[in-house]
Amino acid sequence: MHKTLAAGLAALLALTACSVNEAAAPSSPAPAGAKEVTFLLFESPNLNAAYWDAQIKRATDAVPGITVKKVVAPAAGSRDEFAKQLIASGQFPDVHIGLQDILGFAPNLYAWTPEDLKDFECATCGATGGKVVQLPTNTQTHSNVYYNKGLFEKAGITAPPKTYAELLDAAAKLKAKGITPFVTGGGPDAFASTLAWTGVLTTDVYGKNPDWMRQRREGKVTFSDPDFKAATQKFADLAAKGYIDKKDLSRDYGATQTAFLEGKGAMYPMGSWFASPGAGDNPENKIEIGRFNWPGEADSAKLAAFTGGGLTVSAAAKDLESAKKFALAFQLDKANLDASVKADALFPAIKGYTPPSMGPVFTESYKAWSDAKTAGAIVPSFGWEAGDDAMLPGMKEKWWSSAQDLVSGKKNVDDVLSYLDDEWDKSS
Repeated sequence: MHKTLAAGLAALLALTACSVNEAAAPSSPAPAGAKEVTFLLFESPNLNAAYWDAQIKRATDAVPGITVKKVVAPAAGSRDEFAKQLIASGQFPDVHIGLQDILGFAPNLYAWTPEDLKDFECATCGATGGKVVQLPTNTQTHSNVYYNKGLFEKAGITAPPKTYAELLDAAAKLKAKGITPFVTGGGPDAFASTLAWTGVLTTDVYGKNPDWMRQRREGKVTFSDPDFKAATQKFADLAAKGYIDKKDLSRDYGATQTAFLEGKGAMYPMGSWFASPGAGDNPENKIEIGRFNWPGEADSAKLAAFTGGGLTVSAAAKDLESAKKFALAFQLDKANLDASVKADALFPAIKGYTPPSMGPVFTESYKAWSDAKTAGAIVPSFGWEAGDDAMLPGMKEKWWSSAQDLVSGKKNVDDVLSYLDDEWDKSS
């Protein structure tokens, strides 16, 4: 989620593989006397080598005397596994971007102090055992529904749905016109099949009990409880009614996005990173795109958001102070933040930050987040949290596969929830 949180999730596309030795090649020769920091990152079409080199240069310009050696993960989606291999071989880099299993990595990471975090809006977001080990740099929202205005008009839908009943009515009208209501995906990028489920859980579970995940950790609630079951049934019913097409599960993330942009479906539940200039705000798009919050029974006020996803620093960094200075300079540089907004539609959670002028899809997505914050309507993003607010290690992937089982009809709701409870107990 880039990343910064968003970049990592939006970038689960095929990448050019490289060996560990090739990846570890320095960005540039180290000046005499410079302190070297190794930096684990990933590349993607939006976040390519030139993007990272520019970001690194701005940070090192701010902290003279530091040089950076890049270590590039072989693929964006495998960066956690790559990092774990480096830990096992004693080669864990000093600084990292986009680690996802923060609970699993926490013992190897430096814990940021309140002084370190004074410029961040949410200094405790993503805390693990009460310690913040990943800079809470960016916010993403995950209960967005992006929609094709032309297909809505074709189906006689005059306004975006504001209640769940209106959402179902819109889906029925679209299907009656031969239009696939929801665009979804899966394949190697299984997270792409979960966004509609996140939407229902936003309104029907977290909307009622934002502390649900912590209570699950304490054994006070289960996946099989009535509210969670009812929300999951809604998600399963979307597939049973044909509003989500199980055939689409074979599409990877990139193909899923392309399908929506090519008009192969009307609604696209997706994270706010879709609003980037390379996707929703691409001037070459042939469709006009609107956006609304996934609606609940009575309204569409709730919006799921997560703040975190920034750089992490190894607790065993060769020069811890240099690694910390580089990481903070990298995350707090205004030009770096602007570049991350432009490349990956991030919402930097830095005090006093204002994003640059962007396209209409980003502007609408950012306004929805700002409005929800003002209204006190932000709730956690189920399946996207980190630290103490996240699922137990390994459970996220089981949740992803369960979403695909529900859409395909391989398992029913009771089977899926029982499976999740059993796997949770094994992971505890």
